[in-house]
Amino acid sequence: MRLRLPEERPTEPPTGYKIAHAALSQDGSRAGFLGVSLGAALPYGVLDDARCVYGRRHRSPSRLCDCGFHCLHERAEAAALTCTAEHRPALLLEVAVLGRYLRFERGMRYARQRVRTATAGPCRCRRTATGLADAGWGRPGWRAVEPVCPGCAGARAVVGFDDFARRGGGGLKVTAAPATGTDPGPGRSFPELVAEAALLQARLDWFQSELARLGDQRE
Repeated sequence: MRLRLPEERPTEPPTGYKIAHAALSQDGSRAGFLGVSLGAALPYGVLDDARCVYGRRHRSPSRLCDCGFHCLHERAEAAALTCTAEHRPALLLEVAVLGRYLRFERGMRYARQRVRTATAGPCRCRRTATGLADAGWGRPGWRAVEPVCPGCAGARAVVGFDDFARRGGGGLKVTAAPATGTDPGPGRSFPELVAEAALLQARLDWFQSELARLGDQRE
């Protein structure tokens, strides 16, 4: 006889945590997410249903398949995944687990979810991010965007966090996590850089004149 755990009937949707890359549709009208594991090829919205990544017609999650949305129970454990190089631009999501789900020791696999909040980590330069800009890759019909600070955005168009949340809909909230470690502070202004370059040029001219004078003394 096979023993089965009793079915759970929660009074409110369980909460889970995961990471995903932020994405914008080709025309920029919709915001969504790209997963970092099995479902990376299937963008999903703020409120969405899981689909089998293998193209099978069963309902997700199936006990005979590993499809479905995945999340972890602990926020800290999900945040730790952003330490790897390829996942550093990913956002930390808090999700409401909806529909059927299978519970495991560290997390859940489930049929439907609502992304409640998305937290953007620091820019690649480790400054606090102020928006999202084209990350240089994507999926058919979707462009991945990554957290950036004003100094690193360059000529790229930046989508503010509130704007991204509006395009995502469903009551999504997007915030920025504070930068970790030492914040290098804002970049130098153009006049400051010009003044510093002039000072360096003056020092170089003095150095060359001193070399020439010492050369004349040795002759």
